[in-house]
Amino acid sequence: MLNNPYEIIKYPGVQGVSLTDRNIPESFHPHWHNAAEFVVALTDGCKYKVREVSYELKKGDILLIWPRELHEIIHMPTGGSIFIQFSSVLLEHNLDLLSMSKFLTEYHHIEAAKEPELTSAVAAKMHEISSLLSSDINFAETRCKLCVYDIVLHIADYVVQTKQEQIKDPEHSDISWKHINSACSYISEHSTENITQTEVAAHVGLSPYYFSRLFKEYMQTTFPAYLSGIRVRSAIKLLSDESLSITDTAFMSGFQSTTAFNKIFRELTGCSPRDFRKLHLNSNK
Repeated sequence: MLNNPYEIIKYPGVQGVSLTDRNIPESFHPHWHNAAEFVVALTDGCKYKVREVSYELKKGDILLIWPRELHEIIHMPTGGSIFIQFSSVLLEHNLDLLSMSKFLTEYHHIEAAKEPELTSAVAAKMHEISSLLSSDINFAETRCKLCVYDIVLHIADYVVQTKQEQIKDPEHSDISWKHINSACSYISEHSTENITQTEVAAHVGLSPYYFSRLFKEYMQTTFPAYLSGIRVRSAIKLLSDESLSITDTAFMSGFQSTTAFNKIFRELTGCSPRDFRKLHLNSNK
């Protein structure tokens, strides 16, 4: 595990949402996963590290760990926290959230002493998810995901308010947001095809050079890396189907060769597609 810090998140009750409030280890080695992980500290002294930055949480504080961020538990007091893990799909399939990711992912620690209303609202929604997961209420999955979206919206509203000057900067105009939204939508719909940056730029009415600069500024990644990420996420879903070969998975995800697929998949997940499938199957067992 130390050589491969990738972790597969299990969703035992509701697909795409997991909540943990007990049996949290006192410490846990550096790891990452495709899910987001939001933590509410129930006591003082919860210590984490995210992207090599250390955080010590006080009671009521929130820690935000975004998808694919390396993190570890340095010290966790008994009964020290409650946290949810939820599929990155809930963030990445909503273009308004996706276009704000540049600003959202800058935030990791929100202090209860400074933002009591926000942290209380997030904690209340986590406890609501906990109640839903332990009940036999109808549509529990949908209700849990609505709670997750409510949490994300509370945080997004806070970020927009805090970053208002930057967001209203002429460089971040409504027109630019629309270009990025349109591009992300087009990429998502055509990711399994052999699309190019020039094609996407033409679709949104920008020159390839300006589109490349704008896309990187807003999305904090390049067009090729973003497209590869979408294709790898598609491949991850397909790999759970044992009837599909690795080659079939590669081409169905939009990769033009198995060599490129294996290389990029390993770069983004830390293991080969074949090993990932074995990990997934063992995890389910």
